Amino acid sequence: MTPGKRVLLVVEDDPGLQKQLKWSLGDYDIRVAADSDSALAQLRREEPAVVTLDLGLPPDPANASQGLALLVRILAERPSTKMIVVTGNDDRENAVKAVAMGAYDYYQKPIDIDELKLIIDRAYRLYDLEEENRKLQQNVVSEPLRGVIACSDKMQQVTRIIEKVAPSEISVLLLGESGTGKEVLAKALHSLSGRKGRFVAVNCAAIPETLLESELFGHERGAFTGAVKQTIGKIEYASGGTFFLDEIGDLPTALQTKILRFLQERTIERIGGRGELPVDVRVVCATHQNLSQQIEEGLFRSDLYYRISEMSIEIPPLRSRDGDSVVIASALIEKQRDGAKKCPVLSDEAIMAIEKYQWPGNIRELENRIKRALIMAENGRITPVDLQLDEPDKGSLLPFNLKSLREKTEKEVITRAIGYTDNNISKAAELLGVTRPTLYSLMHKYGIMGSKKMEMGDS
Repeated sequence: MTPGKRVLLVVEDDPGLQKQLKWSLGDYDIRVAADSDSALAQLRREEPAVVTLDLGLPPDPANASQGLALLVRILAERPSTKMIVVTGNDDRENAVKAVAMGAYDYYQKPIDIDELKLIIDRAYRLYDLEEENRKLQQNVVSEPLRGVIACSDKMQQVTRIIEKVAPSEISVLLLGESGTGKEVLAKALHSLSGRKGRFVAVNCAAIPETLLESELFGHERGAFTGAVKQTIGKIEYASGGTFFLDEIGDLPTALQTKILRFLQERTIERIGGRGELPVDVRVVCATHQNLSQQIEEGLFRSDLYYRISEMSIEIPPLRSRDGDSVVIASALIEKQRDGAKKCPVLSDEAIMAIEKYQWPGNIRELENRIKRALIMAENGRITPVDLQLDEPDKGSLLPFNLKSLREKTEKEVITRAIGYTDNNISKAAELLGVTRPTLYSLMHKYGIMGSKKMEMGDS
């Protein structure tokens, strides 16, 4: 393997086209196979992420049957391989058939090298994304932060706090919008705490006020009409483990006093009971409400707030977690995979649409849209339409090529620096950490024109 280059397997029986592709696709470490047997041998030896496959292979190059059969064998051996099939300009039917059978994409002869490179680069990018998700899934059993996908800096900061706080007995309050994963993080706190007991969750907003007290503290037989036997409450049931009180901002005022007493004394009294029972439990609370505002309005006790918020952790909404939405979407798709069953993959347009969308319903909304898309997707690819998202503007799509991405980012940063310094090149260069000649050179490279005001400010 050539250092620094990724292996690309080209399955092509035309010697002239083999040479052309070897010369034109110099960014990759090209491996060439002229028939099915040599292609499979190369596949097993090199394990390429991407394969280009001419459907017209010997012994019958005029027929696509040999190529389609090889496609099936390659995907059976390495389902994650991205297959790009090659067809003649009058054989679109077989190309579509190949995509339906699991190929990533196709292109038609005569070959346009730039177009082919674009397809190959995108195939590698999708392969890398899926590979990252596979590793996440493989580590999920031993990973303490089970179910937490944190690629963005903001969520990585949250997970670091969780890891530090978990071994202590401090009470934790998780704050964030609905659907941001508060219960998943509460479970992570429990997993990392070392506690051997259960993780028990109660949603204050989901249980009628008349039943909530009994649900939390339990009751004795005969305590009220219908209490035919003794019932242990959820707090007592969680003894030795973690008790998660979700949506505590919806806790009725009358129960706030009893919860406060429990937190102070670490004892409970069942409804109709005559004695206090000690309970060893770690308490984690969560809410999407603004508790400070509720305190001002007299809806939430300030002394209870201070008890439950010895450590408050803000969970950012999905729209603020750069890169997480696409990784979570891919993980949700992978979760639906049933054994060897092939799941649709996200198209490039779907990836961009997911990144662009603001996700007001956060992860819960994303999960619902993925479930719908898996039903609606055709030809093995999920589109923005399947997700009920707007098609992304082609001009605003994030480039997949690293060089293009670097140039796009560099241009944006330079433009912002010049605007921030009110068109003063000297100050902009200082802010960017480059010399004035270097900045002028970069401006020329990216077509950032200097104004008269800019030239005067720089003098």
